[in-house]
Amino acid sequence: MVGRADELVFLDSALRSTPTALLVGGEAGVGKTRLINEFLETAQGRSGSPGLRVLVGGCLQISSEGLPFAPFSAVLRRLVREIGVEGVTALLPGGSPGSLARLLPEFGEPDTESATTEARTRLFDHVLLLFERLTEETPAVLVIEDAHWAERSTRDLLSYLIRNLPPGLLVIVTYRSDELHRSHPLRPLLAELDRADWVRRLDLDRLPRRAVAEQARGILGRDSDAALLDEIYERSEGNPLFVEALLGRDGEINCELPESLRDLILGSVQRLPEETQEMLRVASAGGDRVEHALLAAVSGLDDTGLSRVLRPAVAANVLVVDGDAYGFRHALMREAVHGDLLPGEHTRTHTRFAEALEADPTLVPPGRAAAELAHHWYSAHDTTWALVSAWQAAQVAKEATAYTEWLRMIDRVLTLWDRVPDAAERIGAEHTDVLEKAIEAADLAGETERGVAFAKVALKEISDPIRAAGVLEQRGRLKIRLGHRTALDDLREAARLVPADPPSVPRARVLSTLAQHLYLLPNGTDEARALATEALGVAREAGDATVEAHALTTLAGCDFVETDAERHLAVLAEAAEVYRRGADDSAMLRVATNESHILESIGEHERAIEAAQRGISLAGKHGQARTSGAFLTINLTEPLQALGRWDEVLEMTEHALELSPPPLTRASLHHALGDIALARGDLTGAARAIAALDAVLAPTFSRTQELFPFVRLRLDLRVAEGDLTGALDVVELVVGELHPSVSTRYGWPLMASAAHACAEVPGERSAGLLGRLRDEAEKMPANGRPQRAQRLVFEAEADRASGDAGQAQWDEVAAAWDDLCQPHPLAYALWRAASSSADREAAAIRLRRAAELADRLGARPLREWIEASARRARVPLGGVAGGHSLGLTPRELEVLRLVADGRSNREIAGELFISAKTASVHVSNILAKLEVASRGEAAATAHRLGLV
Repeated sequence: MVGRADELVFLDSALRSTPTALLVGGEAGVGKTRLINEFLETAQGRSGSPGLRVLVGGCLQISSEGLPFAPFSAVLRRLVREIGVEGVTALLPGGSPGSLARLLPEFGEPDTESATTEARTRLFDHVLLLFERLTEETPAVLVIEDAHWAERSTRDLLSYLIRNLPPGLLVIVTYRSDELHRSHPLRPLLAELDRADWVRRLDLDRLPRRAVAEQARGILGRDSDAALLDEIYERSEGNPLFVEALLGRDGEINCELPESLRDLILGSVQRLPEETQEMLRVASAGGDRVEHALLAAVSGLDDTGLSRVLRPAVAANVLVVDGDAYGFRHALMREAVHGDLLPGEHTRTHTRFAEALEADPTLVPPGRAAAELAHHWYSAHDTTWALVSAWQAAQVAKEATAYTEWLRMIDRVLTLWDRVPDAAERIGAEHTDVLEKAIEAADLAGETERGVAFAKVALKEISDPIRAAGVLEQRGRLKIRLGHRTALDDLREAARLVPADPPSVPRARVLSTLAQHLYLLPNGTDEARALATEALGVAREAGDATVEAHALTTLAGCDFVETDAERHLAVLAEAAEVYRRGADDSAMLRVATNESHILESIGEHERAIEAAQRGISLAGKHGQARTSGAFLTINLTEPLQALGRWDEVLEMTEHALELSPPPLTRASLHHALGDIALARGDLTGAARAIAALDAVLAPTFSRTQELFPFVRLRLDLRVAEGDLTGALDVVELVVGELHPSVSTRYGWPLMASAAHACAEVPGERSAGLLGRLRDEAEKMPANGRPQRAQRLVFEAEADRASGDAGQAQWDEVAAAWDDLCQPHPLAYALWRAASSSADREAAAIRLRRAAELADRLGARPLREWIEASARRARVPLGGVAGGHSLGLTPRELEVLRLVADGRSNREIAGELFISAKTASVHVSNILAKLEVASRGEAAATAHRLGLV
């Protein structure tokens, strides 16, 4: 089960707030039944004896309309098997089965007047009463599947039951949203039911790319190649059933769809008029989106004729109108229809599209003609024009910063190269030129492994050492993103190939990249400074703004000391000014990365957030959201996490992970998820994050900025799990191999966690390790406010291990974190201070504030420690339990305020810059925490308690 954690939370909250009805919609194959089954298995396993009663019935399509009352007959049959006819009869008024005979023959012959309005009303009342009696002692879930096939009688009974929902009953209705054409009879019923406070909607979306990768991993038992995953995702569009059908057990893509899946996809097409099906085959050659004017030109029909032919396809939801264009409801539907073209038809149709676009490029939106021509000449099997048009489309894509499209077109040129004898003359570039473009495109598109592969091929063809150095420098940068040990080897070899005399821009560029990498490694700062200085001099003399900006940024990092941060920020401002003189975007994105890093190093959280947000915005504008944008998200989550804005961290991180960034970036993003999971008591979530980190960091070299936080998370998790021996093993690693003094920014937090672990395990081993930690601490300055606070934590934990830490010492720690506005370490320090205090009133003040902070963060383990201390000290926490906010997180309070203002989920999503699904999950959590059944009740509760 992948990609449905939020939906499972939503379902669970609905079960806890019965009576509730859920309308669960989604296209065929999106996993509605799978989700419901997973939820029911979990709910039944949790509920215990006598258990949760689950009744499932499905609508059937055996004619133009479904079978009357089919799902209710199936439910009644299941109930008869469980408690017998007598048991069911005993639940009915007067002990008479009466009208239930209409649903099941076991209850006798139906009344002769069963079709009358009175008999129908009696049946509806008896079904309602049956569920009322069933749920008096045991809660129940009624699942009605495939409501899109429900005929009128079923729809009416379902509507009656939901409108009069008895306590203890959760009704879940599933339907295929893609089957609901404009005149479908279920549409008005859904709209009408949706107005009831106890009815909630759950629209099941397709899976994002990251979840598709998880699904593929589950099917194959291993990770899949990135290119294969891209193709799977592009063709399936995230539909889990289609993913499973496309991915063979051998790890290859199934070229042919299974007949059953093909029939499912084409069922609605085959019910259309023949002339409409014929036009759909033509339209399928137009790609994912085909303009009305272009289709008219290709088909030879005028506007009126084309509209008449296509109208049935639009009404049946086969085609979707998108402005002045049409698109198939799903990519595989287009693919299946396109597969019905005979070989001759296929070539002729694509040739007609290409010729129409050659004659009039304005038939498609500006900027798309080149890509469309490349697609059609390639599909028409005209290799020469396919190669030429792909090269032209690549240039257009690059200028538009559409780097994924650029890479795809460059890759096509390379694929076609050997099939066009005069390829170099046709496009005016040699094969090695194209390979170098492919490396650059892969870098900017975030396809790191492919860039490394292109570089390997290019190096076999290149004999010029200067040119080879450039490719090695590119490959070295790509390997850094992958976490390869050999990245440094590539960069050093590149530096060796470019002579120092005479000074040259290629050498400056190589030295700048090598310096950029070295200063992040232990003991690499001095060499990095020298290389960056040399690169800066050459760049200034040659007028290369990009190398100059990068060298300045590296020097600011090499010379950074927290006590003189503003001077280093001024150097970064100088680099930003150089960028404005003509450096490429990579320079400014690095400036934003380093600026946010420096600001967070000195505890300027809000300024760090602003700098990171500026960088993320720039990355998005220049097509680098997947690479630089995702990396800058790490720098954004650090200050957000420090300030206790954890829900925002989770939202930002999940969004960045959906972009499928390079492995090293992905690992660091998982660290943020693991940190918060651990602080909130989700040890399983923290372990998942560590597994994701292990997959990238364990087999590779690691920089301190990735390695130290990773080791700290592993250490903290072992302590939380009670694996204290394992925790001390990690402390051994810290003092024996890592040497935290090489990076005070990341070293002090690691030292604090190591001292905490030693304090939790009294004994000779921990005492010895603590002595070595103290020796390491003597080498470490603590210049910035966060570093000073972490040093105070280290000292307090070390003294606690020796039994010497007292209230005054922990109060000093608390004051340091209070000054930095970091609520979680502040709450921990307050708890420790209270636990060390002999003054009951002083302890009470600290415990109450600590509890309030822990509640606001949702830090359950810390809250439990505080409560335990309060009980021992006989300190009443009073109304703090759950906080004044009743356990709502800061983000949930924001959502609640908007709910109280009458906003819909989509409006909330727009206001808070989150997805509508995330807003829906927040609302569900709020209803569960406030123990209310509707948004209106939540708003009333919020006003009554003064939360808004």
